[in-house]
Amino acid sequence: MNKSPGDLRTCDKGHRYYKKSDCPTCPKCEKERKPESGFLSQLSAPARRALEINGIHSLEILASFSEKKLLKLHGVGPASIPKLKAALKEQGMSLKQ
Repeated sequence: MNKSPGDLRTCDKGHRYYKKSDCPTCPKCEKERKPESGFLSQLSAPARRALEINGIHSLEILASFSEKKLLKLHGVGPASIPKLKAALKEQGMSLKQ
């Protein structure tokens, strides 16, 4: 049985890629824009995008959110929380209670 790799798509930058879902994100563009350092570099692409879309681009802003509120963001799952808590703890910070 031959499995389809998905639909062939081309992003605005001209990258060609296959995708099975409706997600419009180009995996090549996403890999290029992943930060090399900082707490966002530790997260999966969906979690990173969720934080960025919601204006969470620093640990100070992250600390103003509760775990419950973060988990409500589409793209942030339970696997992201320990990474976020560890990044905050390194700086003597924590999530809002």
